Amino acid sequence: MKTRMLALGGLDAAPGTRRQGTVDVTAAGITVPLPVFLVNGAGEGPTLVVTAGIHGGEYPCVEAAARFGRALDPAVISGQVIVVPSANPVAFRARAIYVTPPDGKNLNREFPGSAGGTFTEAWAHWLFENVLRQADAYIDMHGGDMIEALVPFTAWNRTGDARIDDVARRMAEAYGIVHVVERDLEGLYGMTHAAAARVGVPAILTEAGGQGVWDEESVRILEEGCHRVLAELGMGPAVPGAVEPVVVHPGWTWLRSEHDGLYYPAAAVGDVVEAGQDLGRLANLWGETLQSLTAPVGGLVLFQVTSLAMNTGDPLLAIAH
Repeated sequence: MKTRMLALGGLDAAPGTRRQGTVDVTAAGITVPLPVFLVNGAGEGPTLVVTAGIHGGEYPCVEAAARFGRALDPAVISGQVIVVPSANPVAFRARAIYVTPPDGKNLNREFPGSAGGTFTEAWAHWLFENVLRQADAYIDMHGGDMIEALVPFTAWNRTGDARIDDVARRMAEAYGIVHVVERDLEGLYGMTHAAAARVGVPAILTEAGGQGVWDEESVRILEEGCHRVLAELGMGPAVPGAVEPVVVHPGWTWLRSEHDGLYYPAAAVGDVVEAGQDLGRLANLWGETLQSLTAPVGGLVLFQVTSLAMNTGDPLLAIAH
């Protein structure tokens, strides 16, 4: 439990107060202002960290995090909340899909980062050491990128530590999204929530919206979920209205492109498919099939790329078991 000063970079907030502003972060010789909200509650409690916009083109989560940060009242909060609504402002301003422009790397594959690495590696290192390490609980909000559609879902990673796993599970179930993906932490590297879980921080990934649109329903789902987790952790008031029982998916399977070409899906996001079912094909401009796609497992099409253009190695879709 903490009643100390809450600080990040050059900003700080005493107990019972809030601060908002930017912190100058230098990575690989490039200095970028990072927007943050610091809310230091009047009562004792844990520290919740919320990030959004790790991928620059995932817009509903950025708006939801900004609204969440503006809505928090330190007079009714127990504990501390750090909100970073646009955690990759370089990619956000550039409207970049997947990667960060200075080095073309995916920020959510670089955690915990490297102080002496490229821009994205050093940026991940700063976020991890200065933001994520302050957390007693962590929410990283995402959504479909500019060429991705998805069914809203929450995910968390099983660590084998009963305390961490219990808190992460409760956070995921309290968030208010029906579909919850549970995965083993083993083999997951580079992602925010996996890196946090490895240092003992209960963490969840949440996703809603996509395709370069920020719609009010997706923003509502993501912002309200943060308030529900705040209440679940005993840090804030309860959110009116019950949540639907969750559907737990013990993992998911991804399909990726093996060629540069054109993508013609035969299933849509939200469809329930059977193992062996036709999922479409990749072809060249002459109509010749380069890759036939079949479902390796049965389940829910949770995520799907909606672009006609496809590059070798690109994700195509994910099926939640």
